[in-house]
Amino acid sequence: MKRTKADKADGPAHLVPLARQSVALLTELHAQTGEGVFVFPSTTSPKTRCMSENTVRSALRRLGYGNDDMTAHGFRAMARTMLAERLNVAPEVVEAQLAHAVADSLGRAYNRTQYLEQRSTMMQTWADYLDRLRQGAGVVPIIGRGA
Repeated sequence: MKRTKADKADGPAHLVPLARQSVALLTELHAQTGEGVFVFPSTTSPKTRCMSENTVRSALRRLGYGNDDMTAHGFRAMARTMLAERLNVAPEVVEAQLAHAVADSLGRAYNRTQYLEQRSTMMQTWADYLDRLRQGAGVVPIIGRGA
């Protein structure tokens, strides 16, 4: 979340609408994470810390992705790009979901929009899009000259 530590601690909560698929996965995951505070707890301090970005990074490396291929933060950047380019979601809705601040100080002073309804629709659209990709929809095989 792109907010200061003070704003994260004392500012308004950042609400995150979830798609049906996300709720189903989190429900399944609850059996493993139990009643802990964190959805993704640290393996070394599960009661006091969440999983670190380095844990995600290590998992990506074990899956064969190098630093130049993918990072944990890269998923946010990829979603930001695809939501705007492929799914035609308004940039301000995506920025609100990513908890990015309004660029100018005057806008920050007056703009308190959260776009919750639009973000909820966006998240379901994104999850459905990912499901379609996983099922192979929209993938066009490229046949080389030697084939």
